[in-house]
Amino acid sequence: KEIAELADAPVTPSVVLGPDGKTALVLERAALPPMSEVARPEVRLAGMRIDPVTNGSSRARYYFSIKLLNIEDGTITEMTGLPADARISNVSWAPNGQYFAFTHTAADGEQLWAGLVEGARAVQARGIALNAAYFSYYGSPFHWLPGSDGVVCKIVDPARGEKPEAPSVPQGPVVQENIGKTAPARTYQDLLGNAYDADLFEYLMSASVVIARPDGSIVPIGAKGMITSAEPSPDGKYVLVDRIHRPFSYLVPASRFPHTVEVWDLEGNLVKQIVDLPLAEEVPISFDAVVPGPRNIGWRQDAPSTLCWAEAADGGDPAIETDVRDRLFTLAAPFDGEPTALADLAYRFRGAYWSSGDLALVVSYWWRTRQTRVWVVKPDIPEAEQRLMIERSSEDQYNDPGSPVLRTTERGTRVLHLADGGKSLFLDGYGASPEGEFPFLDKRNIETGETTRLWQCEAPYYEFLYDILDDEGTTILTRREGVSEQPNFYVRNLATGEARAVTEFPHPMPQLKDVTKELVTYEREDGVTLSATLYLPPGYSPEQGPLPMIMWAYPREFKSADAAGQVSGSQYSFVRVSPTSVLLFLARGYAILSGPAMPIIGEGDAEPNDTYVKQLVSSAKAAVDAMVARGIADPKRIGIGGHSYGAFMVANLLTHCDLYAAGVARSGAYNRSLTPFGFQAEERTFWQAPEVYFAMSPFMHAPDVNEPILLIHGEADNNSGTFPLQSQRYYSALKGHGATVRLVMLPFESHGYSARESVMHMLWETSRWFDKYLKGEEPDY
Repeated sequence: KEIAELADAPVTPSVVLGPDGKTALVLERAALPPMSEVARPEVRLAGMRIDPVTNGSSRARYYFSIKLLNIEDGTITEMTGLPADARISNVSWAPNGQYFAFTHTAADGEQLWAGLVEGARAVQARGIALNAAYFSYYGSPFHWLPGSDGVVCKIVDPARGEKPEAPSVPQGPVVQENIGKTAPARTYQDLLGNAYDADLFEYLMSASVVIARPDGSIVPIGAKGMITSAEPSPDGKYVLVDRIHRPFSYLVPASRFPHTVEVWDLEGNLVKQIVDLPLAEEVPISFDAVVPGPRNIGWRQDAPSTLCWAEAADGGDPAIETDVRDRLFTLAAPFDGEPTALADLAYRFRGAYWSSGDLALVVSYWWRTRQTRVWVVKPDIPEAEQRLMIERSSEDQYNDPGSPVLRTTERGTRVLHLADGGKSLFLDGYGASPEGEFPFLDKRNIETGETTRLWQCEAPYYEFLYDILDDEGTTILTRREGVSEQPNFYVRNLATGEARAVTEFPHPMPQLKDVTKELVTYEREDGVTLSATLYLPPGYSPEQGPLPMIMWAYPREFKSADAAGQVSGSQYSFVRVSPTSVLLFLARGYAILSGPAMPIIGEGDAEPNDTYVKQLVSSAKAAVDAMVARGIADPKRIGIGGHSYGAFMVANLLTHCDLYAAGVARSGAYNRSLTPFGFQAEERTFWQAPEVYFAMSPFMHAPDVNEPILLIHGEADNNSGTFPLQSQRYYSALKGHGATVRLVMLPFESHGYSARESVMHMLWETSRWFDKYLKGEEPDY
């Protein structure tokens, strides 16, 4: 009962600030949907999961309520006219702040709705049936025009005809062929499997583009097709359209299918085809590999109608030696000239922050070395020398200068928020330190790099910047929380130090208000500093002696031992327990060690996974020893748990050490020969490093498991590599060698579990398992 009450606790509302900084939307979401929703019809095609009735995602999470929040006085106004049994998503403000739009997933389709700030009412855009099959995974199915006079949206093609019927008798075999081409592919789920799948995918993807106006008119534009996105230019004169076309693939998801990128005018006339990219089945499996040709094509946010994209100078193959990996190009309306080269990058293009023709920041990254660079460029003066502003390791949290803060323009685009007449920009970051995270706001001179700290979170709170409310950064909106204080929003005047609360969301689970939370550090035998967050149940005192403890972890790979030893997280953040969190078991009297660091380090040319098992066991032993030394944990009553790669960790620890009395492994992969072209951060193939794949696979060492292990898996897992078969085969291997093991397959559930019935059963299984093997109790529930 005590766990169920926590799992059903209200979710902290989301807040979406309007473009004027004076009004925000408060969005409320239910904790867990019922199984009847999760079990709705679903088709699994080309790496996507689609509801064939609504033509939207079958795995979306929805808001059920929208309220208006006045930032100046904190008053909250209920919206009227919302749809009954609302299933709201894709909430987006109009540039003028007078309206916002959202989608409602009705029983028979995806509807477009508008909210009016004046009068606080919502109305449906009649005659719009959105096609959200692809957008559910890659963004919103609509975009506001810059004048707030309509939205460009993708609708279900009204002329697509009847849905293809699955043949009752196969028309022939499914044939695939490769003639001498090297085309490795990582392990993807839900791929097309036959000609019928291809026809059904084309049917569900078939769409038209229209403009929906506030007066209710609907203006069709352009050709029909398998349109994945349609985004208007910042000046509203053009639309950038991406369309998939055949031939499809049985090996890669839809994101690798052939597609064209085109510019249309608002009448739907083709202005310019930017590229027609072929099927991308032959991209190397390296994390630094990309598709050849133009990619990341998008509008410059600071210009009326200028495109920007990256092209791989090395053909997309990181194995090729070259000084230039990516080249950045721009092309301005009327798109009849040659693209202009803007920047040459030695790493892969990661994104850009736009400001003006005199200023943009270009971010590049190289995964192999974990190095990132930020360049200052002048978009309208491409011959100007690009200047390096930041170079750092992405693993080095302590020296992270933060990310640029953006502001919303009158057109609704997002550009750099500048101060001091354009000489300075703002950076906000997590403020990681040996004492934990203390988020900050800095102002940095673009030319000199001189940095001024404007504000930083202070104990005993965890508080971070949500937005800057004025030009010079003297008034900010923050989100503040404490260990027993629910997250709420504050307006801070940095000149006076005044902080004013604008929301008063109540504590959703007061029964955990007295939980003790502590950020702890300890050392691995090789000298690497490790950290974790320790939670103790309400009312615990050291006089009670050691408690049964659950450790819940997830391994991470590092190229630097120093970075691996850095502390992350905050001991002052709110103890918010999600329905699937291990922290629920505080209510059952367990001590919880959350996120004990399990770094797998491979410095220089060394590969982390060559010593995976040794490092994993060493990290686990350090955590156990630290908790036992403090008198908090009984070494005979410690359990280990994890999800996904954390489940893989659990199985390996129970295989290779005797530190734990029992384990719970959720949605894991246990036989790495079933992911032969790489997994997690491993880039080598099975054939390049067979001994590593064998050593890391718990399945190969099934006879060595002598502690009880509970395996839980969703029957519809769509995560790369974690096929349900992984748990089923591992269970059979353990059972065949006499292990104490239980396998639970959750119907309709994906990699994460969402239906209330499934989550409650998962919690019931976990509680029974740990109560029996850590407490020695036969559960009476």
